[in-house]
Amino acid sequence: MIKYFKYEHIDKEKWDECISRSFNGVIYAYSWFLDVVCEEWEALVEGDYERVFPINFKKKAGVNIIFQPFFTQQLGVFSRTELNPEIINSFLKAIPRKYRVIDLNLNIHNKPDLPDFEYTPQLNHELDLIGDYAGLRKNYSTNTRRNLVKAESEGLSVVKGIKPDDVIDLFRANRGKGIKVLKDANYLKLKRLIYTCIYKGIGSVYGVYTESNILCAAAVFLVSHKKSVFIFSGLSDEGRDKRAMFFLMDHFIREHSNKHLTLDFDGSNNEALARFYKGFGSTKIDFMKIGRNTLPLYLKIPFKFYRKMRS
Repeated sequence: MIKYFKYEHIDKEKWDECISRSFNGVIYAYSWFLDVVCEEWEALVEGDYERVFPINFKKKAGVNIIFQPFFTQQLGVFSRTELNPEIINSFLKAIPRKYRVIDLNLNIHNKPDLPDFEYTPQLNHELDLIGDYAGLRKNYSTNTRRNLVKAESEGLSVVKGIKPDDVIDLFRANRGKGIKVLKDANYLKLKRLIYTCIYKGIGSVYGVYTESNILCAAAVFLVSHKKSVFIFSGLSDEGRDKRAMFFLMDHFIREHSNKHLTLDFDGSNNEALARFYKGFGSTKIDFMKIGRNTLPLYLKIPFKFYRKMRS
């Protein structure tokens, strides 16, 4: 039986045990992770936490919205046992009707087929690092290898353990300038999230420096469920010219080759980013975004615009 729990009634110990043991568990679904990235969240729980579904919500203009928090790629139903469309459907049907707008990414093992939802495929890429580095590099695209040759001639160096503030500042000074939807509060959450993961021993921050000792690229990786998630990065114009992100990613792959680990690129529907990820020999993986809007017609358009802005 699926039950609805408000935040204060969730047993976080049992919740995290479920996520830890779920065959489809991901780092984004741990209670401590959700506590950082969400203002508020509730839950659907089946049995004694055999299956769980986080409800991340906010109230905007008096409307309760289930939304995808920034810095989380996939959520949905997590289970210790096998899932099928009927089980996923039952959780979606159990969402309280007070949530008039739903805009949520499910995980790759959630495949519902309810007719009252919109379904939008999302793109991710993953690379199995169990092979040796020479074999992995052979699978790089011609373009990626060419960019690495360029990067390797630039005198770049990689440093592990730089401050989270540095990668965030690098992003904000460059690509972040054009992303108005990310506010100061979002960056503060991100900083707290990275520091929390470092404290737990599952977060690493890498930086690429030029010969002049200037940080030109940086990335954050979080490890959970035998996956290392490339969750955030920053790149300067100089770093782009010197192909520093190719250099950083190749360094990470070399460092973690021959390990029972998958590099999760934390995907994107952006064609340029997808091409970058694919260039390292990664495999395309699809997951589903679901949407539903039961508001009156005169309110649907503003919330449709809100959804588009967040994406």
